[in-house]
Amino acid sequence: MDAETIALVQRSFDKVVANSEFTEQWFYADLLVSAPQVKPLFKGNMEEQGMKFLPTLGMLVHSLDDLVTVIPIAGALARRHVEFGVRPEHYDAVGASLIRTLERSLAAEFTPEVRTAWEDAYTTLSAAMIEAAYGAEEELD
Repeated sequence: MDAETIALVQRSFDKVVANSEFTEQWFYADLLVSAPQVKPLFKGNMEEQGMKFLPTLGMLVHSLDDLVTVIPIAGALARRHVEFGVRPEHYDAVGASLIRTLERSLAAEFTPEVRTAWEDAYTTLSAAMIEAAYGAEEELD
């Protein structure tokens, strides 16, 4: 990822946070409808789960300019998710829901450049997470 990609992701995330009243709800509603196979993975309180979403995403987003630090953090997060039953194939569904949620939250500000930046960032982080949790042989293309 180049500096402009990182800046686009970080600036747009800050706008999402400013308008975040329903962002977590939109994300999980989209994910559970578009990928019903993940429903059994959510056994806890969805409200509590939602409250973790933006802070965790924010920590990752605002660390993109320090991949040496953020990749191990993302890997640890991925390894914890394995305990809940998350599989490599779930990452595509999560990424798609994230993009749709950002599109809804940012509306007209979700330009093609912002979309591409987020897709690049998600691809980078999810590949690192999959490798950390399952090994390089399970990376998704």
